[in-house]
Amino acid sequence: MTATHDEVSFTSMETRCAGRHFRSGSDRLSGPYGRPVVVMAHGFGGTMDSGLGPFAERICAAGADVLTFDYRGFGVSDGQPRQSVSVNRQLQDFHAAVVAAQRLPGVDPGQVVLWGSSFSGSHVIRVAAARADVAAVIAMTPLTSGLAASRAALAHRDIGAALRWTLVGLKSRLAVARGRAPSLMPLAARPGQPGALALDGAYESYLSIAGPTWRNEVDAAIGLELVKVRTAQSAKQIRVPLLVQIADFDRFVPAQSVVRTAVQAGAQVHHYPCDHFDVWPGHYWHDRAAADQVAFLDRVFGLRTASSPDPLRSTPR
Repeated sequence: MTATHDEVSFTSMETRCAGRHFRSGSDRLSGPYGRPVVVMAHGFGGTMDSGLGPFAERICAAGADVLTFDYRGFGVSDGQPRQSVSVNRQLQDFHAAVVAAQRLPGVDPGQVVLWGSSFSGSHVIRVAAARADVAAVIAMTPLTSGLAASRAALAHRDIGAALRWTLVGLKSRLAVARGRAPSLMPLAARPGQPGALALDGAYESYLSIAGPTWRNEVDAAIGLELVKVRTAQSAKQIRVPLLVQIADFDRFVPAQSVVRTAVQAGAQVHHYPCDHFDVWPGHYWHDRAAADQVAFLDRVFGLRTASSPDPLRSTPR
């Protein structure tokens, strides 16, 4: 299954962000003003060529267009510093991407869906709560509490090493504030090695979806950004359909913290008996997760077929 896409770009805070517009060849979800459009971005160190394409293609086949994009400083987008994560910058980029998606040919500007996973799963909840022009939200294994994720990471780390990298992160933050390059650390690493994601299997899982523009490095100050992630207040403010997909054995994003956010938002919830990366392309639960997203879009935009599963039900554990 291959959907055609065009290379596009848009401006976020006077900096060029690169994107891909996947055009659907189907009108099955179209309304009188055009097709719905799904705005899609990766987690904190991912690029749009790293596993987003298969999700975009499934959604396009179902009848919606998709805009994927790279945050400033990552992939083929412009911006400095490179590989440096900022929650505020990424939220700004998501807002700019929504405006860009609304201007794409053939789409209905009033039918924008936000799609995020892991780190960006928190972004889509916060952006949707702040806008009146979003029709629905898909949050796959979303990182909804930075404190909960930090505690989970510390449970698998050597405390001395964690403190050393925290000090490196503080120095990196000061360097970036003074216009210098950040101190970088591996994004994914094998157990016992330094890295933002260093649990057993994380290195192999991330590399299995990594595209050619992905770099296995990230600003060492990532931990300082992680603790900024809080979605509870935004979750209570969402007034549009929200699909939350939870990996019950997630070692990176504690499932219970995601459940709490889903309840606060009145979300439609699907559970998968797997770990964080197992819903990504090349892993066992990908097809199910992608199919559930399509079924959710069918329901949101009023299309039901006899063979479509009901996206309002929770997948049994």
